[in-house]
Amino acid sequence: MIDRVLLAALRYESSHMPVSTETCPQCGGSGWKTIPATTAKPQSVTRCDCRIGNWSERLLKKACVPARYEHCTLANFEVDERVHPSLKTARLRAERFIEDYPVNTTGPLFIGPVGVGKTHLAVGVLRALIEQKRISCLFVDYRELLKQIQNSYNPSVQATELEILKPVFEAEVLVLDELGAVKPTEWVWDTVSLVLNTRYNDKRTTIITTNFPDEPPAGTQGEAPDRFAARRAMREETLGDRIGERMRSRLQEMCRVVKLEGEDYRPTARRQRH
Repeated sequence: MIDRVLLAALRYESSHMPVSTETCPQCGGSGWKTIPATTAKPQSVTRCDCRIGNWSERLLKKACVPARYEHCTLANFEVDERVHPSLKTARLRAERFIEDYPVNTTGPLFIGPVGVGKTHLAVGVLRALIEQKRISCLFVDYRELLKQIQNSYNPSVQATELEILKPVFEAEVLVLDELGAVKPTEWVWDTVSLVLNTRYNDKRTTIITTNFPDEPPAGTQGEAPDRFAARRAMREETLGDRIGERMRSRLQEMCRVVKLEGEDYRPTARRQRH
């Protein structure tokens, strides 16, 4: 009998592979090939030869990871578990997600303050999925994505909104970095809803990072407008404030929250380099 994990991977990847004009004759584009049963061993599946060699390099290049984060792996995610045990827990959960994929496709939602390593972990997961499982991934900065879409409305720009969003919709695994970093407007809410709903409906995995706590927006408990304004002014903004409660609720189905706590490591890193 084919191993349960490999069989799930075969079925999942076959249904999510983009159409290619260069379909491999051995695997039909699925990336997996069957090893016939023998008297000594049962039938199994393994990675096709077309996914071996420089395939990982090609997938990493297509993933569009920014140069600043190209070095990031789970192995070099340094944590001081005595001071901030949540960082070790976050790394362990990232490793478990990689191990279980694609049987478990619920992506992590990394939440924490600036500089604790959320993007490092997300890129580390992306690299591991590519290098270990040859998964097609894409890294997208939330702010940059919105800028590109807005620029597409300019008649002098060649790219259309659909051309910009197509790879975001179709990536088997998407890293959406800094969700909520743009001041919310109706257009921003509509755009993030389109991205998240499309991937949710297509059952595609999304890994997300955000600086905002996973809480509802102010005023969702039926407060009077004056109390709502006062409460919102006195507290930090939440993910619900930035993307809307409907989309925050949708994320509960798409992702599993992973909280990180700690200080911003970037000033320390800059001092060490100098």
